[in-house]
Amino acid sequence: MDGETSTPSIPGAAGSAANSGPDNRSETTGGDSRPMPTPSLKDPCYVNAMVHFYRGELGRIMIWRQRLDVTTTWAITSTTTIITVAFTFRDIPHIIFFFNLALVWIMLWIEARRYRFYDAFRGRVRMLETHFLVPMVSQSDRLLDGEWRRLVCEDLILPSFKISALEAVGRRLKRNYVFIFAIIMLAWSLKIFMHASPPITSLRSFYTAFEAGHLPAWLNAGIFVGTIVIVTSIIIYVARKSDSEVSEFGSGNISLWRI
Repeated sequence: MDGETSTPSIPGAAGSAANSGPDNRSETTGGDSRPMPTPSLKDPCYVNAMVHFYRGELGRIMIWRQRLDVTTTWAITSTTTIITVAFTFRDIPHIIFFFNLALVWIMLWIEARRYRFYDAFRGRVRMLETHFLVPMVSQSDRLLDGEWRRLVCEDLILPSFKISALEAVGRRLKRNYVFIFAIIMLAWSLKIFMHASPPITSLRSFYTAFEAGHLPAWLNAGIFVGTIVIVTSIIIYVARKSDSEVSEFGSGNISLWRI
């Protein structure tokens, strides 16, 4: 088991809470009508607790980030091994790449599940960076206002995923696995062209060359084309529905970060 997190989603964006007055800012927690007093940046107990909380959550997401790299390595290693074997031995049928696709899909699903846990805890870190570290750097107590503390408290009581399983698959597919699938599709095509008997001279003969053993050409060609369609569709869907984790700087801001 990678961990335990409930599936109900809690909104990630912190909105503004109604203030009762300039000197009596407060917010409520869940169904509790009692106000949550706005903390002070000069309170050492609060600051120390939040700093340790931030460091703990940061360490947690780093562990999950390392686990993402492990599954990517497995996918790359299995793909490299299968491609090497397929092109080393002429008698090995091209259908071996079907098993390569199956392994990579399994690795992608495992990595997407781990990414959901990573993203769930990354949401806490981003909330702390935005609503605690920014006020600390700017020395502005007003930036501590809002519903972010209520959201963090609710997430601590009942941890929840921030993205769906499909979006997690799409993000990992878009960032890493699309290149692995592209290499597999290219290797599969080259294997058919190089070791086909008789040689391929037309699109019809290329389709016929998909036949392997007792498996008909339409089945293998369907797996080939279906993989391309599914991968492309998921990437397009996620690109439209999901925001990137890090945005590009405008041309005017890049020079400010050069030291």
